[in-house]
Amino acid sequence: MICGFLVLDKPAGLTSHGCVARARKAYGLQKVGHGGTLDPGVTGVLPLALGPATRLLPYLPGDKTYRATIQLGVVTTTDDLEGVILQSSPVPSHLGEEDLEVALTPFRGSIAQRPPTVSAVHVGGRRAHVLARAGETVDLPPRRITFHRIDLLSWNAAQGLLDLEICCSAGTYIRSLARDLGESLGCGAALASLRRTKALGFELHQSVRLEDLTPPLPPLHDPLQVLTHLPHHHLGPGDLSGWGCGRVQQTPIPLPLGQDVLVVAPDGKLAGLARVESIGHLQPRMVFPTGT
Repeated sequence: MICGFLVLDKPAGLTSHGCVARARKAYGLQKVGHGGTLDPGVTGVLPLALGPATRLLPYLPGDKTYRATIQLGVVTTTDDLEGVILQSSPVPSHLGEEDLEVALTPFRGSIAQRPPTVSAVHVGGRRAHVLARAGETVDLPPRRITFHRIDLLSWNAAQGLLDLEICCSAGTYIRSLARDLGESLGCGAALASLRRTKALGFELHQSVRLEDLTPPLPPLHDPLQVLTHLPHHHLGPGDLSGWGCGRVQQTPIPLPLGQDVLVVAPDGKLAGLARVESIGHLQPRMVFPTGT
């Protein structure tokens, strides 16, 4: 039974769904999902879950880290340089690194952010980008997101380009940050390039290229080695059949109510996931085939 995580270094020009299709073909497996869509032009960490591990995606940490280049002095239809230019303005000549740090300060922490019009956000059951490209007016309400860290890496005053490293919560749009930063500076801005370096707890050094999805295939990351923030409950040989039938398990380990727990089969492999519904009792939430 194939069950685990694969981390791709997504190339530019390919959709996240296209990467999923490549993994399905390589591993001969239909059940493959990704953790967090990347726009076609964005590169970097794209975690994929294979087999029963697809059900574990919501239990991975959601924060993400990016390296972004922002072009000042331009406004586009998509808030990046792939869109149609709506406005060009000179970059303030006095602008320096200290000014940029001051301008970035209001974005750090928890803020309300309006997603780009051309985005995957659902509006009335349809994607916002589909409506926008059909010429319909899309009014997306702001959403609460968090920028844990925004570091200014470099500033090229001659070209109006700044490089940032950004750590943020799930659901954050770096294109929106570029747009809003440009508005605050009075000259407009758009995202020039973006690379994701960390997502769902996986980092770039753990990734493989699409070209690597040939025999011998890259080994998958074991969910037990990935979900280290969750406690483990080990089944005894006599518990296995009951677990497979969805029977509540007893645990002597004191755990808080609502705590999710990974359940490990006697052979040391993942047997599923349970939740503490009452003191000392684990209610099965996911029961994987024995020996997964």
